[in-house]
Amino acid sequence: MKKKARIAVLVSGGGTNLQAILDAAGRGELSDGEVTLVISDRAGAYALERATMAGIPSVEINKKACGGQKAFEAKLLAALEENRTDLIVLAGFLSILTEDFTARYPRRIINVHPSLIPSFCGAGYYGLKVHEAALGRGVKVTGATVHFVNEIPDGGEIIAQKAVRIEPGDTPEILQRRVMEQAEWVILPQSVEKICKEIING
Repeated sequence: MKKKARIAVLVSGGGTNLQAILDAAGRGELSDGEVTLVISDRAGAYALERATMAGIPSVEINKKACGGQKAFEAKLLAALEENRTDLIVLAGFLSILTEDFTARYPRRIINVHPSLIPSFCGAGYYGLKVHEAALGRGVKVTGATVHFVNEIPDGGEIIAQKAVRIEPGDTPEILQRRVMEQAEWVILPQSVEKICKEIING
């Protein structure tokens, strides 16, 4: 039985990027890793349904219910350690993690961001806000970036980027969908496999 890196995917919403990873695994494109845990910081996140349908253990850890960042991160760490997690993937995870947390997993936490970093990134840039900003600035090309996570929002080393053209008549919603389909769902599974391969081959 081939050894695989154990992946925990952290989500806040629908889990489309989680699905992209699961679909890649189903196609045999994720040979060095497997998703073994899904964690959501939001109650009722559809991503938890996706995990259940795929037979993957999932847990909801709500920051408000924990009573603060420190307790929230302690609970996250406990779940990740119990899962023997090798790689953490932030896939539409809206909670910012502190340096205390990220320092425990150097080069073992990755995030996908819906722009070509360093454009339209950092605190406050998430979801549709990123695409609204790109359209508002009038850029002709946007895209997605997968990067390592450190204590600076969207500040870690870049692993992969893919460009997407902005078309006349784009709305933030149309652009968001195109960036997902043409960039996020392509480079996130590829990056997950790349890092898992590095972990396994150590």
